[in-house]
Amino acid sequence: MLKPSFAYEIKDVTHNNGILPISLGIVKHEGSSRMNRGGRRWLILVAVGLFFLYVTYKLQYCSNSSGPGSVMLSKENFMVGKNNRIYHYDRLMPLIFIGGVPRSGTTLMRAMLDAHPEVRCGQETRVIPRILQMRTHWIKSKKETFRLEEAGVNNEVLDAAVAAFCLEVIARHGEPAERLCNKDPLTLKAADYLSLLFPNSKFIFMVRDGRATVHSIISRKVTITGFDLTDYRQCMTKWNDAIKVMYDKCLSVGKSRCMIVYYEQLVLHPSAWLRRILNFLDVEWDDAVLHHEDHINEPGGVLLSKVERSSDQVIKPVNIEALTKWVGHFPEDVVRDMATIAPMLSRLGYDPRANPPNYGQPDSIVLDNTRKVKENSKEWEQKAGELLMKGSSPENA
Repeated sequence: MLKPSFAYEIKDVTHNNGILPISLGIVKHEGSSRMNRGGRRWLILVAVGLFFLYVTYKLQYCSNSSGPGSVMLSKENFMVGKNNRIYHYDRLMPLIFIGGVPRSGTTLMRAMLDAHPEVRCGQETRVIPRILQMRTHWIKSKKETFRLEEAGVNNEVLDAAVAAFCLEVIARHGEPAERLCNKDPLTLKAADYLSLLFPNSKFIFMVRDGRATVHSIISRKVTITGFDLTDYRQCMTKWNDAIKVMYDKCLSVGKSRCMIVYYEQLVLHPSAWLRRILNFLDVEWDDAVLHHEDHINEPGGVLLSKVERSSDQVIKPVNIEALTKWVGHFPEDVVRDMATIAPMLSRLGYDPRANPPNYGQPDSIVLDNTRKVKENSKEWEQKAGELLMKGSSPENA
């Protein structure tokens, strides 16, 4: 009997006026039974999605009114935090989106920001990629688009409803905070669409050496639709395709709203890069971001998901253990053809012929952290094991 598992899904979609980002989603694989129940399940998902979008839209955007000439007004949204402080949220707030190919440092980045007292990212929501996927299916289908338009659900209404749904999930899946943040890695493929829904949002695009990313995906068995976890060459090709789309989307959004952060440089020089990142996000500096490991699972701190693959790693202080773990694991023919297989490596500044490459010299605090992690490896393994044991789940996310 096959054990169900969750996977990132990547599919091409189109918009009325051209190509939109590749859609995102998380699908549940259950062997051959999925094919038999796929159609019925999709109809249910569409129905549920439409219902939730409708309810969210009505609750957020429709005030009590009746009769000709009545005006639809947006209702005020807020949450109550500690000491009864009121936190307002709306589409114009400066949301933060963290994205990138899975296993590229998105969890570390959000953990660092979560350590800041004014920022709350939280765990991956999973439902935001799903609702974006549903929306792209509706837009892609001429038949479905016609039905929606006949019902008065045009693009403006649909976009408002999607934005309302995403905003409610981001705001309410954790504690209220001055700055709200979302980390669902593949949403960066929809950066241009999200930038329209949330005009004051900013994006952190996490980039990592594709060889390290692919080795991590394969060795940790991270299921991503389209990636063959038994084939390094195929996975490098898929990484190249995915990172190119994200890179192009980031460029289209513009440097003022999308910042590329190299995982290796963030790990080697956390203080300098975090200062640049917080400055880009218009967030004041706080030393807590340099010590995210001190705030794990604390109220208002870094709450970890027990089913995310990276949770057992970000409990440690920033260290360089993972930078070159990939070296020596790629087949010789893949190493030889790397520049051809993944041209985005060179475009992003990585040397496809270097094994290992020279990423740079780490700061003294990072060297000290790495030494302590190695000296207390058994203790860290025990902590990671306890975290995973508590989060053991049949979903195997």
